[in-house]
Amino acid sequence: MTARSIVVEQLVQAPPGPVWEAMTDIDSWEEVLTGVDRVQVLTPGGFGVGTRWRETRRMLGAEGTEEMAVTACEPPERYVVEADSHGTHYVSEFLLLTAGEGATTVRMTFSAALPDGPRGLLARLLGPIGARAARRAIARDLADMARAAEARHP
Repeated sequence: MTARSIVVEQLVQAPPGPVWEAMTDIDSWEEVLTGVDRVQVLTPGGFGVGTRWRETRRMLGAEGTEEMAVTACEPPERYVVEADSHGTHYVSEFLLLTAGEGATTVRMTFSAALPDGPRGLLARLLGPIGARAARRAIARDLADMARAAEARHP
């Protein structure tokens, strides 16, 4: 498998606590994330390792639904979400870093482990297009989360 990574950062004018709350409040994501059409939480209880949900969004003109799972959670500093789709393993790591008085930098690292064979070859050939679309979607999601966190901490 071949791995590709994208790193996107967003400065949020709120301390880590409200940022963490916004970023882990899955029930609000349909309203907060402009790039997400639907979210269906699959596990009861609060956000933590084992939390799973289905997320539906439109990318590159097609609607797709993926099942996500939290695989690491260290409140209020870091969590990791993983998903598998069409032979590709996706990992999204979110780090919340203090950025001065009352501000937080959110750094998301998105990695995709592409399969070998014909499906992986197509993914590698279309890689630059998919990477640009993924970077735009991640930046939009982080900006949406920043607005939600800033609203929680005016």
